[in-house]
Amino acid sequence: MIISLFAAIIFSSCNSKKESANEEEHDDHGQEGVVVLNEQQQKALNLKLGQFQMRNLTTIVKTNGQLAVPPASSADITAIIGGNVKRINVFHGDYVRKGQLLAVLEHPDYISLQEDFAEVASNLEFLKKEYERQKELFENNVGAGKDYQQAKSRYNTAKARYAGLKSRLLLLHLSPEKVQNGQISNTVSIVSPISGFVNEINIKVGTYVDAKDKLFEITDNSAIHADFLIYEKDVHLVKPGQKVHFNVSNRPNEELTANVFAIGKEFDANNRAIHIHAKINEKVSGLVPGMYISGHLHTDERYTKTLPNDAIVTEGTKSFIFVLVDKKEDEHAHDEQMEESDHGEETHAHDEKNELSKAFKMVEVITGQKDDGYTEVHLVDSLPDNVQIVLNAAYYLLADMKKEETEHEH
Repeated sequence: MIISLFAAIIFSSCNSKKESANEEEHDDHGQEGVVVLNEQQQKALNLKLGQFQMRNLTTIVKTNGQLAVPPASSADITAIIGGNVKRINVFHGDYVRKGQLLAVLEHPDYISLQEDFAEVASNLEFLKKEYERQKELFENNVGAGKDYQQAKSRYNTAKARYAGLKSRLLLLHLSPEKVQNGQISNTVSIVSPISGFVNEINIKVGTYVDAKDKLFEITDNSAIHADFLIYEKDVHLVKPGQKVHFNVSNRPNEELTANVFAIGKEFDANNRAIHIHAKINEKVSGLVPGMYISGHLHTDERYTKTLPNDAIVTEGTKSFIFVLVDKKEDEHAHDEQMEESDHGEETHAHDEKNELSKAFKMVEVITGQKDDGYTEVHLVDSLPDNVQIVLNAAYYLLADMKKEETEHEH
């Protein structure tokens, strides 16, 4: 009788220990549908957390093109009159302001032009007085009408020549007043007509340049805009004011936006497309005319919650995302674990080990339209507004969770 009772106590004790071990093993595995990653695993995956992004995933027109500036923001600079390059004051890539000196030219023709002006200016004063004298005599019936007409003709001809030569001097940035005072220059200045960057320098010191030769090219990049090609099948969908999301070749991971302000009326037969022009909304540096751009244009407005494609996994016919488990829930569950545990020191060590670990719960969602690496997402159950969502490596989290579940079953 005593032996039977003792055996029953031992058997009951063994069963109790076995159940306790099973409970501990279940606690170590964690809650169903939850995967825990330690700090090293998070770094290895380059795990990114974030929230839903509101994007327009309606009718989309794919497009590409290049950055450009309007005609008024680009200048080809030539010499008004041919001459030899005496000095160059700028270098390729320099920023210059409107009116800044770019180069100096010299040539004997500049001297001849100023001499002609000085002579005409001096003669004009004499012809003016002679004209006024003949006019007074004619009006008083003292002088002959022929003399008056000749004086008037000579004065008007000299006046026109004076105005023409003065305009030529001003085009060459020479002062007519200084020339009239006898200050003759053998050089002329080439100045920038706009503010911008020096893109081309086609001269060197000593080179003779003609009036038609392009010396410099200046571009004002502050007025840069996006010039897109829209293929003929999509032309009817495009309207002024629509927004374009696009990437620039030197900023592949940064999305910029622009709004259409002009639609070309000429058809490009080679590309089977028309050009549209869009004003860039962001103020960014490093944008240069001619850079390749690619993007997509939304023809209507219907913003919806989206996530990157890598944030969504599919299992069977259902789709899921992973969200960060609230730390308060973790702490509450862990406090209950501590109350049931008889190994305080081991639990404390376990806390320190998992201080940087994070738990992620799998949440079911319904997916919709996809575009440019993003997928429309609808929640089956509501989530907090500030919930943190895994934006990448969701497939790894699912695989890791399945692996843990399989090990637990064994």
